[in-house]
Amino acid sequence: MNKNSSRPLSLLPFLFLFDLRLISALNLNSISSVDFIPSPSPGYQPLANGSDFIRSSCNSTLYPDLCYASLEAYSSSVHEDPALLASVAIGVSLKKAKTIASYLVNLSHEGDFHSDPRASSALHDCLSNFGDAVDEIQGSLKQIRDLGAAGSSKENLRFLLSNVQTWMSAALTDQETCADGFDDLADGPLKADVIDRTACVKKLTSNALALVNSYVEKATS
Repeated sequence: MNKNSSRPLSLLPFLFLFDLRLISALNLNSISSVDFIPSPSPGYQPLANGSDFIRSSCNSTLYPDLCYASLEAYSSSVHEDPALLASVAIGVSLKKAKTIASYLVNLSHEGDFHSDPRASSALHDCLSNFGDAVDEIQGSLKQIRDLGAAGSSKENLRFLLSNVQTWMSAALTDQETCADGFDDLADGPLKADVIDRTACVKKLTSNALALVNSYVEKATS
């Protein structure tokens, strides 16, 4: 049962105002998701070794084709560095999560959801879940970018990477919880659109977590 299903429907307008302020306070542009990786220019030529490395690394994920398609453009920057690949994957996931969060904020203004109390409640919960997910992925990106400050100790490295694993796993759970909240709603175009959009970002987050896990195994073994 949804933990938020008992909210009085009369409170929904106030809850929406709260969540809109929450999403605004997050400042979705506070951390550029891939600002530490040069953006590929039109007609880029992927580095052969980097592309092969990305394809091989993506085989450890649940969605290898999407993994490769979303990361190949950064092959000339990633080379064969598993830490950098994990960082880029987190950045790609963050960029998509921010896009979905903004989409949900815009969707909350549409009358179709407000006319259905259950749909309004599901959207409210989804906004909250994605606000948390954006925070968690941003924290993961910052943490993995700070690995150089951990020193050479495997213990320090293991601690920092365990934070990344925990936050990315929590972000994935939040994204799944968002989608689950729409299960009991009648089928329709808006529901389908939300489910499809959240499914994509869930796959990207899952792939990023898998690449982080692979890097942890290599770096701390």
